[in-house]
Amino acid sequence: MDNLLQVKHLYARAGFGLRFDEKSTAGNLSVKHAIAGLFKTSENPQPITIVKDNADYSMLVKGDKEQKKQFMQLQRQQEKDLNMAWLNFMSTTDAVLREKMTLFWHNHFACRSRQSEFAQQLNNIQRQHALGNFRELVLEVSKSPAMLQFLNNQQNRKGHPNENFARELMELFTIGRGNYTEQDVKESARAFTGWGFDKDGKFITRPFQHDNGEKTFLGKTGNLTGEDIINRLLEQKQTAIFISTKLYKYLVNEVPNPAHITAMADVFYRGNYEIKPLLEFVFTAPWFYDPQNTGNLVKSPVEFLVGLNRQFYISYQRPEVLLQFQKVLGQVLFYPPNVAGWPGGRNWIDSSSLMYRLKIPSTILNGGLIDFTGKADPEEEAYIAATRNQQQQVNARVQAQVDWDKLMKTIPAGINNQQIAAFLLQPPVSKTLAAELGNAPDIKTAIIQTVSTPEYQLC
Repeated sequence: MDNLLQVKHLYARAGFGLRFDEKSTAGNLSVKHAIAGLFKTSENPQPITIVKDNADYSMLVKGDKEQKKQFMQLQRQQEKDLNMAWLNFMSTTDAVLREKMTLFWHNHFACRSRQSEFAQQLNNIQRQHALGNFRELVLEVSKSPAMLQFLNNQQNRKGHPNENFARELMELFTIGRGNYTEQDVKESARAFTGWGFDKDGKFITRPFQHDNGEKTFLGKTGNLTGEDIINRLLEQKQTAIFISTKLYKYLVNEVPNPAHITAMADVFYRGNYEIKPLLEFVFTAPWFYDPQNTGNLVKSPVEFLVGLNRQFYISYQRPEVLLQFQKVLGQVLFYPPNVAGWPGGRNWIDSSSLMYRLKIPSTILNGGLIDFTGKADPEEEAYIAATRNQQQQVNARVQAQVDWDKLMKTIPAGINNQQIAAFLLQPPVSKTLAAELGNAPDIKTAIIQTVSTPEYQLC
């Protein structure tokens, strides 16, 4: 694999793809320097603060019917605003590695919250620690009001322990299923009694609700606290293996390679759960660039939409259309299907979602129409004539603008359609697509044809 292909693969996995305007610079970088650049641009986390004021939730209880209606409308609008703010930030930021990892942790610590300021706070915690220390990340997530509320730890009290959070902390967030007992769940739940948040969404410990009795968890006995439980879980190397496996499937290949994952876990465990050295190990590993690990992962719906936005400088007069796209593709930010998150991988694709995925690029880039006017096939000409009116309707509904002038200035002179496709796609250009591109009348048509293929769904 030549240098440009390696850097292109790196940007596809550590970010949301390489743009044409980055091509010449990236092609002259060594992989080592490209990795350093990704970390450099992601050094300083920028929190999202679209939701600034805590809503008065007493209105849900005390307010009249009209007040409750207004409150619910405000909440729905805040949910939309937060979703759009993050999607827009991913589409425009230079800190692509931090946002790619924030997206990973967003799914790893899957959580729904009706209170948008809590969801925003959790998202910013994940962003703050996305490239930092996993121990600190777990602790801060565990203390966030969104997670405490979602997994019922607000109701976890001495004498009446609620096991929900304790169970998911082990099963989904750290050590993984099969590496603890039901008794460990019960003892862990006791350790987290009294953890909650106040009316302002601040973490608090409630001493009179905490169980101070002796507990035995994973073989360790004492008056264990929530922090003790988290530390004990991270003392188990199985936690490093569990996280490394998920990261491998996210960044490398859906099919785990035990030898590679063991090497990752060694780096993670010995490095006291620092995330940056683990990622550097993955991105510099020769196997990361092996052919079997390139162009083989299905883009999540969010990665797909963000990649389009970034590559083609897309703006939307009706940004909420991106929320509609998320819904039809099966991934709405801040709204995972359950605490296990989105299953990902090949699960992103079914017959319905693939149809939408293939249609969305032309919908956004060309008002729903792939322009085949350079061909003389009468059937295709009839199809084009029949869809002209539909194109106007799509334009009115989607209202997306592509900065084609800016894009064309970034495309090197003399580049042919097949070379454009080779840059836009991670898998090799198929013979069928190469033949179709040979008949494309212009670069714009070639681009739209390329991003409307199944191969564009892969990274």
